[in-house]
Amino acid sequence: MTLGNYFGNIYKGLKSLAAGMRLTGLYFVRRGDSLTQEYPENRESLKLAERFRGEVVMPHNESNEHRCTGCTACELACPNGSIKILTKFVVNEEGKKKKAIDTFVYHLDTCTMCNLCIVACPTDAIIMANNFEHSVFDRTKLLKVLNKPESKIMTGVE
Repeated sequence: MTLGNYFGNIYKGLKSLAAGMRLTGLYFVRRGDSLTQEYPENRESLKLAERFRGEVVMPHNESNEHRCTGCTACELACPNGSIKILTKFVVNEEGKKKKAIDTFVYHLDTCTMCNLCIVACPTDAIIMANNFEHSVFDRTKLLKVLNKPESKIMTGVE
């Protein structure tokens, strides 16, 4: 190793260090542009990223209707089995048997928030919510039933 090569490596290292510290220095000078949030004191004004994945929820409208058809695509897409859909057959107005959701069980304790179930759902029946405070002393509280009691599928969703 030559002396020029040695000092060249030192120069490259210092240049890399300066480039990395540049952004830190800019945030130090401009105090108003802080990225850090004072959690938990700012729960009301907390700003989460739009792409944040908290937990899977099934939205219902004011008539207690949801969009889930019970196709089990989300259950199949889940890499670790956090979703279990129990279905039943109901008879519609025309007298035909149709598969419907009975219970949508979501295991939050095993969910990796990978979003694969949301992508797989053909009717957009489930979404990722911004809930992130899931600390509990009893793991059974992390087992959630997403469909509300006596809920039914929205008209027009097939």
